[in-house]
Formats: sequence, C-alpha cells, structure tokens
Amino acid sequence: MEDKSEQKLDVFQHAWEIISGDNSIPPEEKKGILRLLRILIEIGEASPRSQASDSQLRLQTHEVVSRHSLMALVKQQADELNALKNLSLNLTSSLDLQIVLEAVVAEALRLVKNARTAHIFLYSHGKLEFGASLDAKGEKNKPISMPRKDGLTYLIANSREKVIIEDMQHHPIYSHPSNEWTGSIIGVPLKFKDLIVGVMNLSRSTTGGFTRAELRLIELLADQAAVAISNATLHTLVAEQANTDILTGLPNRRALEDRLQEEIRYAKRTNLQFSVVMMDLDGFKLVNDKYGHIIGDQVLTAVASHLMTNLRPTDFLARYGGDEFTLLIREGGLETAETVTKKIVELVKRFDFSFPNRGKMELGITAGIAVYPIHALNAGDLLRAADSSLYQGKKHNRGTYSVAKGITGPLQPIALQKNNK
Repeated sequence: MEDKSEQKLDVFQHAWEIISGDNSIPPEEKKGILRLLRILIEIGEASPRSQASDSQLRLQTHEVVSRHSLMALVKQQADELNALKNLSLNLTSSLDLQIVLEAVVAEALRLVKNARTAHIFLYSHGKLEFGASLDAKGEKNKPISMPRKDGLTYLIANSREKVIIEDMQHHPIYSHPSNEWTGSIIGVPLKFKDLIVGVMNLSRSTTGGFTRAELRLIELLADQAAVAISNATLHTLVAEQANTDILTGLPNRRALEDRLQEEIRYAKRTNLQFSVVMMDLDGFKLVNDKYGHIIGDQVLTAVASHLMTNLRPTDFLARYGGDEFTLLIREGGLETAETVTKKIVELVKRFDFSFPNRGKMELGITAGIAVYPIHALNAGDLLRAADSSLYQGKKHNRGTYSVAKGITGPLQPIALQKNNK
C-alpha cells in the first residue's frame, strides 16, 4: 500500500515537473491537468486488470500532458490567427488617424488578461505626442502628463526595443511611484520600414511577466498598428496638401467650401448665425507691376500670416484666389462681422513690409460681408452675396467694407437664343 502511495506521489511529481516547465499551458489550466491525472490513476488502481508499472505510469502521464499541451498549442495558434484576422479588419477599415489609434488601444486591452490601460504616443523628429488611450473602465483619450525624457516611453523610442517591467512599484524608472503605478507594464515600439512611428504602452493590474502567447499577440498588434498608423498619417498629409494653398499655407478654396457646409450644419443645429467676409487686397497690382511676382508672392504670404496671428481660433481664413481672402466667423452675426472686419482693415493699414531698396507702398483691404441666414440660405449663394458686396465696396467704398443687401437667391439659368438660320 505504501509502495502504491509512493508510486502515486512520484507520478504526480513527475507530472508537475512536466507541466511547470511547459509555458504553452495557461496557469489556470495546469491544476486541471493534475486533477485529470489523479482521476485516471485512481480509475486504473480500481481496475483488477490494471497492474501498471512505475515506468508505464510515467509514460501515461507524459502522454496525457503532451496531448493536452498539443491541444493547448493548437487552440493558442487558432486564437492568434483569429486575433490577426480581427486586427487586420479593425485596423484597415479606416484611414482616419484618430479612429486607427483608438482601434489599436481597444485591441490591446482585449488581447491581455487583467489589462488596465493602453496608451499610444506618436513619434516624429525625436518628439512624442499623445495619440490615444483607453482603460478597463472604457474611458477614452484621458489626458495624461507627457512622457518624461528619462521615462519608459522615450526609452523605448530611443532604444527601438520593447521593455517589460514586471513590478512598477519597485522599478528604478518609476523613481516616485504613485498609487496608479502598480502592477506590470510592457512598452513596444511601433516600427514601419525601420522607422519608429510611435510607442504603445500596455499596463496590467497584476505583477509578473507576460506569457509567450501574450507577447506574440502584442508584437503582432504592434506590427499591424505601425502599418495602419503610417497609412493613416500619409492619407492625412495628402488630404491636408489637397486642401492647403501652397503659397500662403492657408486653407484653399476647396477647404473653404467644405468648411462652409460644416458651418451651415452647425448654425442649423445651434440656431445661431455666422458671417462670410470676402476681402480683396488693395494696391497689390501695383506691387506686382513695380517689384514683380516673386515679391508679390512674399507680400501675400506675409499678409496672410499677419492676419492669422490676429484672429480668433474659431474663425476660418482661406485664400480664395489671387489676392482675395475669405473669412468665416463662427457664431457671429452682422455686428460681430463688422467689428472683426474693421479690425482687419486697420491691421492691413498698419502692415509693414520691407520692400527692396527701402521702397514704400501702401496696402489696404476692401471687404464684403454676408450673414447666414439673413443674406443667403446655402453656401454658393452666401459666397455670391459676400462677393457682390465686395464688388460694390471696390467700386464705391474702397479701403473699408460693404454689407450685402437683401437675400441672395440661386442664379437664374441663362436662356440661349436659337439660331433660326
């Protein structure tokens, strides 16, 4: 009887050694395997036919554990393939950078057990800037302090290698740990074609290392995320270039039309007015005639910069074409538009440009104002109303502004006369 008990203990010890050394078996499943072995041994002992030797029991033990390990490995690989499919679908479904970043942090929390927070910082020209975050409670993009130069995130960006900290409370990189810095954390660089585009940090509420399966999935996510971020960044850059005036850096006419539609939707939703101010630079033709188009371009760029630094952040200034600018004044009726336009007229009067050979030229602004929904009800008619009042100002009131008269409706179709020859 004693021999059988010792034999049983020996089998369990052997089984535990095999299981403990197999990292492919999740910790929560290891006890389940031992219970399964106990049942199989007890069934074998109860059977009159079974007189298994110690070597046979060891062989059976190894076979049970090996088969379970194989099944666990197959399941793990299936989970990883499924995760890869989900990552590909989620991260390539949009070219909007913010949507991509939020999808990445959502996937990161889903992949790791006891995950607490996931953060992404974008990296460009040696600097990190906040991209997106998500915590286990579902709070998105919670503002946090920027990474320290001697902190984890910059360490990963500069070293280009992942870093695992198994216990934040007792790690030198967290020299003054707060109550929030508990558990473990992993930081991985997001690399695309050998270029670091960002850093992703994933923290857990528990201390200790990450399993091989978790590390594979995190690195898989990092690879996919880097590609998605690069594509989204390129798309954003191309979109910005398509909507930006090359000379002045201001939004162009295409961007103006998009913003006009947005302002109309906003005005309808809030039941507020907004204004359109069309402006023409007085004296600009003389600049081109006297100094040439290169100096003329420099003057336009300088005027645009001068105006931009003196406008509200909510206002939208665009180059309409040539020496014409258009300003959209959000939540601004006629009174606000007149106040802002007077300010612009004075700004341009005081504008000083260093012409060649210390030359002097006087510049000014003539403007036309139209207000939604007083003077028009759609984008095209609103621009025509402002442009018409600008024309009247150039004709009768140069160097100041004019206001649209009445409501501007749609253009009437031109009737073509038939040729009866």
